[in-house]
Formats: sequence, C-alpha cells, structure tokens
Amino acid sequence: MHLERIIVIGSNSFSGATFIRHLLEKGHEVIGISRSPEYNDVFLPYRWLEKEQHKFHFEQADLNYDLGKIIKITANKEPSFVVNFSALGMVAESWKKPEDWYQTNVVAQVKLHDQLRKFDFIKRYIHVTTPEVYGTTEGWISESFEFKPSTPYAVSRAACDLHLKSFFDAYEFPVVFTRAANVYGPGQQLYRIIPQTILCARLGKKLSLHGGGLSERSFIHMNDVSDATYRIAMSAELGQTYHISTKRMVSIVDLVRKICEMIDVNYTDLVKETEERLGKDQSYMLNSERLRVELEWKDRIDLEEGIATTIEWVDKNLDILKNLPDKYIHQS
Repeated sequence: MHLERIIVIGSNSFSGATFIRHLLEKGHEVIGISRSPEYNDVFLPYRWLEKEQHKFHFEQADLNYDLGKIIKITANKEPSFVVNFSALGMVAESWKKPEDWYQTNVVAQVKLHDQLRKFDFIKRYIHVTTPEVYGTTEGWISESFEFKPSTPYAVSRAACDLHLKSFFDAYEFPVVFTRAANVYGPGQQLYRIIPQTILCARLGKKLSLHGGGLSERSFIHMNDVSDATYRIAMSAELGQTYHISTKRMVSIVDLVRKICEMIDVNYTDLVKETEERLGKDQSYMLNSERLRVELEWKDRIDLEEGIATTIEWVDKNLDILKNLPDKYIHQS
C-alpha cells in the first residue's frame, strides 16, 4: 500500500476524527483542519491511539475567516487527497438563523473549491454530504442529483452539491460525493440520539423524543463509514456519488426502546414525548449497492454490537461526560 498525505477538513467532527483514526491506523500522514481548538480527547478517537499520533498534525482554521491559511497549508503540504467533513449541521437549528448555514455550507465552500481546483496534485476531493438533500424518500433510492430538500440545512447542502457537480463538469475538478446514513459510535457528540439516550439514562434525566420518535433511519457505525470513505477516497470513480448505508431501518422510538432494554432502564421513566421538529423528514432509505459492488464494501458492525460499544464508551468516561454540555451550541 502506498502511503499518502491527506488533509481532513472538519477534523474535530465525530465523523472527521473517527476517519482520521482509520487513516492513521493504515499509516498515512494526516493534516487535520478545524475551526475550533481540538476538543477533549474523549471526543477525538484518533487521540485514543498509542503509536500513530506522530503522523497527525492539527491546524486551527475557520473556513469562513481563514481561507487563505487553509489554501496555504494545502499548497505547502500538497496532499494527494482532501476529505471535507466541514459543514454546519443540525436541521432544527437551521431555521433559526438560516444565513449562517448558507454562509458556511455554500459561500465558504464555493470559495474553497475555487482555489482547490487550481491544484493539480489533488487526486480526489471527497465531499461528505448528506441524504437530507433528497427529502423524505419513498423506497430504497439510488444515487442522484434529484433533490427535494425541506430545511435550510438541507437546501444549503444541496446547493453545494450542485455547485461541485458544475465544477466537475466545467473543470474536471476531481470530486467524489458521499452520502451516509445516520452515523453513531464511541466519541459522538452528546446531543445525538444514541449517546444522549445512554447518558440521560445513566444520569436519571428525561429524554425528549420529538414527534414520538416515529421517523425511521438507518443507523451505521462510524467505523464502517470510515472504511467506506477510505475506499472511496482511494479508488472511486471521479464525479460519482456513493451511498453509505446499512439495509436495516429502525424507528427512533424502537431504537430508544432497544437501548433501554440493553441498559435495563424503563422506557416510560426515561422518555418525554414532544412536538415534531419543523421540516423533519420521515425516512432516508439509501441503496448502497454501488459501493458494495464497485468497491467491495460491506457493513460489518450490527446495531446491537455498535450500541454496546457506545454504552461502554459512555460508562468508561461518565465522570467526564456528565460535566460536559449535552445540547447543541451554535457557532456562527
């Protein structure tokens, strides 16, 4: 295996930090870029490694304000691959100040791509996007640019995807798109449903379940997503989109009930049902056959095993996690 130099933008995100761990375990050199200083190690899976950390270097730079620094780092390091996890997430919050989502997820990204397209040393640019661009799906859907976004967050991601498609068509910019199902695993932010459920149960807090938890999702362990993202970065056809998903759907309420059973907590004692969030999509059913056939990928961690590893992580770090914010904190 040829060892590469790889830049990961959004390195402090759960997905970014877990993917960096995967890269380091394979021996690659990684430069991580994120707008915030590195978080507590409990949220950075690459910090859990013992031997490989000398191959990782972190740079703090905000895509909105430090584009020049990011481009300078890229020019100096000449990475073969750039993998971009950076985006403002959080569907419900995007209604409150939508301009921040458009600024970060569209305007700042367009400026970045317009500079990166001039670098001929980049073999592939992996744009990590979202199934939210499709809106609620009816049946298992294949990869496409037929979008029906229903929230400012989803609109911002769809706009950026279309912009990148135009750059591929016009400039042959070596972009590849990934759209993953709902990721989870050790190290995930505490406001996400799986760690939040576990933490609320352990601390005796109430869990708010929007709309009774009737929407359905495919939950996929981030280690499986990292493996898929790596295969895509190394071998995928340029200009293509790849879905990363399991073939198993579960409602949010059934997911919470499963966690309650696994940690021996009464569901009715834990959950408080609340109103559904504005623009909430009912389901995303992603057909992942392209990834499975072309790149010989398959998901290996089933939901029960993955939840168990996340419970173990919460319990191991409970003294730290109980003192950290468990709600999303917006940064412009």
